[in-house]
Amino acid sequence: MTKLKAPVAVPADVDGDLATLRGDCARMAGHWHVPDRTASGPVSPSLIHGVEVPSKSARLLDAMSDYGD
Repeated sequence: MTKLKAPVAVPADVDGDLATLRGDCARMAGHWHVPDRTASGPVSPSLIHGVEVPSKSARLLDAMSDYGD
């Protein structure tokens, strides 16, 4: 007969686990203010300006395959 060792204790996650995260979110939910939903219309492309993407991020996105490849 094989003698089994006691299970090795796994160290707790320093940042917490999913249950802790869900509990934190539940406690904070009462503090969040949700504004009334308003319908938004389309924005003219001429109004969209000033968006800067770091070259490192642009290269990363350029190297990714398109959705569905």
